[in-house]
Amino acid sequence: MSISLRKAAVLGGLSILLAGCAAQPDNVEAQYISTARYSAFDCDQVTMELERVSARVSEVTGNQQDAADGDAVATGVGLILFWPALFFLAGDDHSDELGRLKGEYEALEKVAIEKKCDISAVLAANQAREEAERAAEEERRRKMNEPAPSFD
Repeated sequence: MSISLRKAAVLGGLSILLAGCAAQPDNVEAQYISTARYSAFDCDQVTMELERVSARVSEVTGNQQDAADGDAVATGVGLILFWPALFFLAGDDHSDELGRLKGEYEALEKVAIEKKCDISAVLAANQAREEAERAAEEERRRKMNEPAPSFD
């Protein structure tokens, strides 16, 4: 087998393995959810459902981020040190649920706009939660990149 053919086979195998990695939460697209599902809701019900879906989106986003981070680590370890680690990829992918929840959130926002519901408090709470999560994620990443303390 020629060297270029071997390289192509290795790259092809790696691309198949990497395709199984959990997606970053920001890369998960919202699924289409019909607004008809929520058309009978009054403004209070829309607001309550927006709060519920928003909290669940936040929770599943965290789970998806953890899965994506874990897959990235397993890929790095697998490619560099121990190839059997690649079999542990995408064991905890939540992208389908996250996509559905994002779609539900968008549908609820559309219904709220159509019914002229005041959802500003929900939107402000969501923005504050997203900013807090981003700050916590940045802090976590910063701590991971800090050198270990030396005890000399």
